[in-house]
Amino acid sequence: MSSNTFKIAVMPGDGIGIEVMDACIEVLNAATKKVGGPGLDLQHVNGGAAYYRDHGTDLPDESFEAARNADAILFGAMGLPDVRKVDGTEINPQLDLRFGLELYAGVRPVRVLPGAPTPLGDPRAQEIDLVLIRENTEGLFADIRKPRTESTEQAEDRCLITRKGTERVVEYAFKLAASRPRTRTDARRVTCVDKANVLHSMAFFRSVFDDVKARHPDVDADYGYVDAMALNLVKRPWDYDVMVMENLLGDILSDLTAGIVGGLGMAPSGDIGDAHGLFQPSHGSAPDIAGKGLANPVAMFLSASMMLTWLGTGHGEDQCLEAGALIEKAVADAFVNAALKPSEFGGPHGTADITKAVLNEI
Repeated sequence: MSSNTFKIAVMPGDGIGIEVMDACIEVLNAATKKVGGPGLDLQHVNGGAAYYRDHGTDLPDESFEAARNADAILFGAMGLPDVRKVDGTEINPQLDLRFGLELYAGVRPVRVLPGAPTPLGDPRAQEIDLVLIRENTEGLFADIRKPRTESTEQAEDRCLITRKGTERVVEYAFKLAASRPRTRTDARRVTCVDKANVLHSMAFFRSVFDDVKARHPDVDADYGYVDAMALNLVKRPWDYDVMVMENLLGDILSDLTAGIVGGLGMAPSGDIGDAHGLFQPSHGSAPDIAGKGLANPVAMFLSASMMLTWLGTGHGEDQCLEAGALIEKAVADAFVNAALKPSEFGGPHGTADITKAVLNEI
């Protein structure tokens, strides 16, 4: 039995975020019980669009402090399309957490699970195993917390690329590529995705990438313009390993990569910094299906698996690593053994069915 107990700030948020979080906690408890630990002190934390509508803030100070003091943050989905700030933007407290806790690496694993649906007809789709890394604190998101200048004639958003911000996320990408288990090839490679042929900020991003690359001679490196990469990720995603890019480019391409492995309901993510980690499904709050039992909880389950793996790696906690691996395997086995077809793919299986099938494999 593990003697460690980790404090987890649980932020279910809005819409289906609440439903998939409830299901995830069942799976987390089953997995940690099966392997004998670790202890998880789950602390529910307020925040989100509904909270903003009722209280005038989407992330109260006490919620931010609870997240900052936790060992990890487990995040559902926040935001509702009809709840907006006075400047017209949606509620996104996860962005405040990214900035405030320096969660600079948006980590999006992209892998087709055995038995899971994919829109790609090529049999090589089963070989997809890449990680998209999005710089989380700069780029075209740099000024989102500043008041918008009122004008009926123009608007602008600054794209901020700094050496510090770029260097640390590129360093993360190279270290991850060096440590990843090889499933298809012995090659280790990081791809820099940018628009360096047009934008000065992106040319600078690439120059910093080159500086970091020189410190990692055992890892290959290459480059791709974002427009060409959008094509390549549809035509031959199995050719890529780790890719790193600016904030907005990563926001866009991470949805594309979710699509090639079955959709946002299959896509986990982690927002990771030097001292904190937040783990959440890539999908939104989907208020149109909230309360109907149709939500696919797989991305939430796999995000919890990422959280356990991150905790285990950082704290030398074997039970965390075992529980994380158990959840990932249980999800994959459930698709094969229970022939799962989530409702988002036109199948009959909703939140309860998928959760039951995964629990049966634990």
